[in-house]
Amino acid sequence: MFIITGQSLREPPMTFMEPRSSHVTLEIGMQQKGLRIALFQPDIPGNTGALLRLSACLGIEVELIEPAGFALSDRMLRRAGMDYLEIAALHRHPSWEAFERWRREEQRRLILLTTATKVPYTSFCFRGDDVLLFGRESSGVPDNVQAAADCRLTIPMREGARSLNVALAAAMVCGEAIRQTR
Repeated sequence: MFIITGQSLREPPMTFMEPRSSHVTLEIGMQQKGLRIALFQPDIPGNTGALLRLSACLGIEVELIEPAGFALSDRMLRRAGMDYLEIAALHRHPSWEAFERWRREEQRRLILLTTATKVPYTSFCFRGDDVLLFGRESSGVPDNVQAAADCRLTIPMREGARSLNVALAAAMVCGEAIRQTR
């Protein structure tokens, strides 16, 4: 796992393009055991940039499970994240298996946001060290990832609505989790 913490994406991408197998921690004054957002193989750089901006503003670290559908140096990622990327904490995992090893070592609960359940996020009791997992914009998460989740939650929507933008969904759920835990 490779961590980008407080590094500007305006710098040459060579320093963060490839995940590493060793765990590196860079301190920026954030709580290491706090709430996390996890993105499973994201497709859209603008959404990932918006999520990094959200996480930077809220002091939440992001776990990105690769492969992503774009290069992390992508122009749209920088545009959506703006100057907040300089204070965002992004931890990259080269695969689902690598992420799961990290999560189990950390003894963190995995909360999957999905349209494949009826349990609303507003009726759930969050903990301060939960990992909130959001799937690919195009296809969600595969069955093995669904099965690994400790809890599956949804954002109730009107009939006929398919799904929300992943960045909006993350903002809603993070807001509730923070309200409950901070």
